Amino acid sequence: MNRKLAKLALPALIFLAISVAPVAALEQTCRFIQAKTDREACYKRQEDELAVKRRPAAPTSESKTFETMRQLRQDDDAVYRSISNICRGC
Repeated sequence: MNRKLAKLALPALIFLAISVAPVAALEQTCRFIQAKTDREACYKRQEDELAVKRRPAAPTSESKTFETMRQLRQDDDAVYRSISNICRGC
């Protein structure tokens, strides 16, 4: 059990270290800017960049197409069920 946990934990830690490193590097570059206005502008740019990265991706046209097709299929099924209940030749 511990061996399996170790096999899973190592790649997870490596991924975490790689993903956090660029953010830390950006933060340090702003920290050493002497002029207050320039430093604040640098922090503002970082916040904007992180907000763009964290924003969920817009739905693609492919997902909209799939959703539309699914809705059409549900509508068709409802129509077919109602038609099958009609007595033909009574």
